[in-house]
Amino acid sequence: MRLLSARLIVSLIVGITLVSLGFSYYEVVGEKRSLRNDLERRAEVLGESVAGNVEKSWEAGSQRGLQRLVQRFGNREHLLGVAVYDRQGKTMAITSELGQLLTTTPPEVTKAMAEGHGESSFVRVGNTPAQIFALPLHRQDQVVGGLAVVHDATYIRAQSLRVWRAAFLRVLVQVFLIVLITLLIVRWSIAGPIARAAQWMRELRTGRISSRQQMPDLDLFRPLAWEVVTLAESLSQARNAAENEARLREASESMWTADRLAVQIQTRLQGSRLFVVSNREPYMHQHNGKLIDVVVPPSGLVSALEPVLNACDGTWIAHGSGDADTEVVDAHDRLRVPPDDPRYTLRRLWLSKEEEEGYYYGFANEGLWPLCHIAHTRPLFRAQDWQHYQDVNRKFTAAVLEEIADTPNPVVLVQDYHFALLPRMIKEKRPDARVAIFWHIPWPNQEAFAICPWQRQLVDGLLGADLIGFHIQSHCNNFLQTVDRTLESRVDWEHFSVLRQSHRTMVRPFPISVDLTDDESVESDRHGVNYLERSTLMHNLGVEAEFMGVGVDRVDYTKGIPERFCAIEQFLEKYPKYQGKFTFVQIGAPSRTHIKRYHDLLAEVEAESERINWRFQTGKWKPIIFLKRQHNHQEIERYYSAADLCLVTSLHDGMNLVAKEFIAARRDERGVLILSQFTGAARELRDALLVNPYNIDQTAEAIRAALEMEPEEKQLRMHRMRRNVKEHNIYRWAGSLITELCELRLDADRDREKFRGNVAVA
Repeated sequence: MRLLSARLIVSLIVGITLVSLGFSYYEVVGEKRSLRNDLERRAEVLGESVAGNVEKSWEAGSQRGLQRLVQRFGNREHLLGVAVYDRQGKTMAITSELGQLLTTTPPEVTKAMAEGHGESSFVRVGNTPAQIFALPLHRQDQVVGGLAVVHDATYIRAQSLRVWRAAFLRVLVQVFLIVLITLLIVRWSIAGPIARAAQWMRELRTGRISSRQQMPDLDLFRPLAWEVVTLAESLSQARNAAENEARLREASESMWTADRLAVQIQTRLQGSRLFVVSNREPYMHQHNGKLIDVVVPPSGLVSALEPVLNACDGTWIAHGSGDADTEVVDAHDRLRVPPDDPRYTLRRLWLSKEEEEGYYYGFANEGLWPLCHIAHTRPLFRAQDWQHYQDVNRKFTAAVLEEIADTPNPVVLVQDYHFALLPRMIKEKRPDARVAIFWHIPWPNQEAFAICPWQRQLVDGLLGADLIGFHIQSHCNNFLQTVDRTLESRVDWEHFSVLRQSHRTMVRPFPISVDLTDDESVESDRHGVNYLERSTLMHNLGVEAEFMGVGVDRVDYTKGIPERFCAIEQFLEKYPKYQGKFTFVQIGAPSRTHIKRYHDLLAEVEAESERINWRFQTGKWKPIIFLKRQHNHQEIERYYSAADLCLVTSLHDGMNLVAKEFIAARRDERGVLILSQFTGAARELRDALLVNPYNIDQTAEAIRAALEMEPEEKQLRMHRMRRNVKEHNIYRWAGSLITELCELRLDADRDREKFRGNVAVA
């Protein structure tokens, strides 16, 4: 107990002293800054007053008059003096006291005359701390000289020392009183009960009393005492229970699963329902001859949000794009999904060809997409596309309002850049709804976003949401800067929120991820299995190669596929020993091909792969295999698990889930990820080989480093990345986003509390 008291006293003294001194330091810094700012303001006011009089005297051409003038202004508090200089730095007039200290022209005067505005700085004049404020002097709009107002800043240091002394005395008193009170509390409330509890436990251990005998009146230690009784009765069972409980507790803290997400959100919604809005639907119905097939589009979003919608019987509102979608819905365009176990509602909307062309392909993908991805493709903004974008947002708003009509306090989660106007439209009709929008692509800086002719309408629409989510913090910062520049609002940088028209919008980063919930144990023979899988894949492709790389992308100009091919060419040229041994498989799903830029890019990628193959290929080997079609997840995972490396060279990407999918597929903890530094994933996956995709030599060198990396280093890097992705998986993303939204206080709630307060006062 004495040792405990001594440790407690020392800890309190050290802790309180450090904390108090820390606060005192900031107090002194603040006091010093305040005094300096006050001195600079007074110097500026005095300087401008003196400058006006000096310029009038200068017009009269009397140097003696200037001297009398500066002497008249010299008797001010903390003022060392005033000096006037001509254009060449010659002293025209100076107060007598200052003349003894200031023997040369201050640099501030020279700078003020050169730049034409006032200059202020804290310096030492002789051995005296001083503040110099310099102003240019004008005659007929020409700078003819300079004025220096010099104040004694010694009092600032003196005041700072006084604050330090007061703080030191306050710390001493606080330490003494807190230590004294703590010792009394320890003696009266802890030491005595501990002694009685120890005596009771000793008697219990030695068998002097029964395990069920009444223990002393120890309210503070009663739970502990009963636990000791339980342990005495069945130590083995207690140990097993504790181990199981510890494992479950550890899993629940670090691992999010679909079940945990469902329970979490069901608790947060408190009986309400969730409504998800996206352009892409979670299930499509396609004709297959006379049959209708159900197709699940490849999307991590479906994996993340389905458990939530299942748990709360929610509704997913989306564009019905399947050619058989209209044949399976009811009279209200709804159907229950998933097909094998219906748990939530899918509400489909129908868009005309013109609406889809203008809203989706036009404004969203020829305008906002290249605008937000700074990848050197000019965004196209057409008034007709903008009109379609507004009309479709209104159409989705009407559908949302119809679905939430009978739901009190609904929770609405809007997905992506297709619906920037939707949050404001919903909130205007249903202020009690909690509305969030997640922006899945980057948000550019404010200068870039200003290109959009309708930037004000887009930003205002987004600020209708209660919560706006981005992948990374820098995108949040860019958005807030855009708001600050674009709209009349108040941006709270401390809490990352925007107040506009009495409505507060929170802006937060929520890095999206993938599902990695399987066992991470390394299989000892997995490398051999992967080698056989690679051989099978290469055989099916008609190629023989010892090493394999993989890339998986939509054929989009933001993905850096041409730059990737150039890096492979540079690698083979620089390291010819890998010619005939290394093959790169590019899985490229054609995307938006009727947009000219995408059509041209697809042709460019094909031509580039053919050019490089023509240059290097020999016999049954060629360096690049371009698979130009959509692959399902199972097909892609075979390439992920068999590849020596994965190349992700996006020129600009919000997150890039391909990088995380590759990591999730590597259960053998092998393989190397080469990742563009311009992806959001680069902030999390620090064990990847980060490259600048525009630097072809650097990417080529990264390919060599990946192929020659020691197996132990590969395993260590992959193990750390897999642990990161597993702990920050897609379920954690959805849980964090919706939990934050459900915990926000709505403006309507604040208004009701304010109203109740006014009634109570009345």
